[in-house]
Amino acid sequence: MNPATRHMVEDAYHEACCEARGRGISALAAHKEAVVAAAMLLAALDGLEDEAARSSVIAMNLRPLTQDA
Repeated sequence: MNPATRHMVEDAYHEACCEARGRGISALAAHKEAVVAAAMLLAALDGLEDEAARSSVIAMNLRPLTQDA
């Protein structure tokens, strides 16, 4: 994954996590929701299948930022 794509995926993850936490969703559920959002973006950008994109996002080992929680 190139650095620009990685940055966009990270941003999508953190934005989705922050939005989910803002709706009162638990940290774990927000993380899961954010992984799906980031994977959807990655699939669209790189033309990956859904499961491959999800696996790639999981491999990035993203975690909510302090302000996301």
